[in-house]
Amino acid sequence: MAAGAGHSGIRSPALACLPYGRGARSGRCWRPRWLLGVVVLCPVSAPSCFRCRHGAEQSVTVPRAPAPRPWLSRIDSDSDTEGGAAGAEGEMDFLRNFFSQTLGLGTQKEHLLDELTLEGVTRYMQSERCRRVICLVGAGISTSAGIPDFRSPNTGLYANLEKYHLPYPEAIFEISYFKKHPEPFFALAKELYPGQFKPTICHYFIRLLKEKGLLLRCYTQNIDTLERVAGLEAEDLVEAHGTFYTSHCISPVCRQEYTLSWMKEKIFSEATPKCEKCRSVVKPDIVFFGENLPARFFSCLQSDFLKVDLLIIMGTSLQVQPFASLISKAPLSTPRLLINKEKTGQTDPFLGMMMGLGGGMDFDSKKAYRDVAWLGDCDQGCLALADLLGWKKELEDLVRKEHASIDAQSGSGTPNPTASASSRKSPPPAKEEARTTEGEKPQ
Repeated sequence: MAAGAGHSGIRSPALACLPYGRGARSGRCWRPRWLLGVVVLCPVSAPSCFRCRHGAEQSVTVPRAPAPRPWLSRIDSDSDTEGGAAGAEGEMDFLRNFFSQTLGLGTQKEHLLDELTLEGVTRYMQSERCRRVICLVGAGISTSAGIPDFRSPNTGLYANLEKYHLPYPEAIFEISYFKKHPEPFFALAKELYPGQFKPTICHYFIRLLKEKGLLLRCYTQNIDTLERVAGLEAEDLVEAHGTFYTSHCISPVCRQEYTLSWMKEKIFSEATPKCEKCRSVVKPDIVFFGENLPARFFSCLQSDFLKVDLLIIMGTSLQVQPFASLISKAPLSTPRLLINKEKTGQTDPFLGMMMGLGGGMDFDSKKAYRDVAWLGDCDQGCLALADLLGWKKELEDLVRKEHASIDAQSGSGTPNPTASASSRKSPPPAKEEARTTEGEKPQ
């Protein structure tokens, strides 16, 4: 809180915050405020941010017991004045969402699914109500192509970085560490470089959604460019964590751009890529911890999530913000289908709103009405859904045709593990239920 806020307080470590509106470029972050006796995060301007990925870390003062005040007239006397009415409007938007999602006030939760199963989602997708689908995808949709995810025990990327002698696994993707020690990242990049892998059934299912006229946008956390290889155009994508497709010099006064082929040549020659103009390090345009997300992420979500009819979430742990908060951006009636090895995104609604994350997914409670979890391999989940939609043969044919084309272009007949996945039997309907029996473990 700012000096002179009128209360005594205690010092606490900085808390994590989220960008608001258009992110760091708009100067919006979250700040704790007292509301009905609890601390709630409200949007404020970045200069007053208590800890921000887009600014310097600070500590904040958490009040012990705020004096009574007429909160309806002003939530806090030290509110930022940036934009005046715009700031107040942002706070009121936050309060409206807080009361609607947390307390259930002023909401109309229309039940659009006739049952919380994959069959229920299928019937909805075949109806006139479902015209615009957004896919939210993570590393789990690329594992069958041979690319490891990040957090799986023993097999995940973070569990296999000992040879790089990092202070901690996440350091390999931290911008501050990269600027001092770029070598570990580029050694890892050689192993995972785009062009060595083929898109999976999941990628081609998303392409099929596009061809059917249903795909509004695919928001991906992945940097492997497999969505592009599968046939999605730049307009179809929001690459939330950036991409290898282009690279730039990290010097703020240079910022020379380099192509995918230029970067590939440098990486495979085992030389640290250096700018040809200023000799600074050149980094692929992937978002490291400590960097801003692309402006396109914030501009697209503002319009896309107002009109989405269905969210399909695949292969993500929903642990990285602000991407994970996207599940709460859709209208309260919009159905959400999770295809994943385990349930995720289940945040307590009240706590979620306090932390600025929105309402979480609800698969199992008596109040569940729109969330469906299909637990298992992501490729098999897409095949099961395609089968119910009557698209299975079309999807399998598309995968075979595209993989054959990739093999022909590369001069290699090496089969991709995804290619044989489509011939496996779809998992039994028991795993399609939104609710699972107590004690059941996901695969």
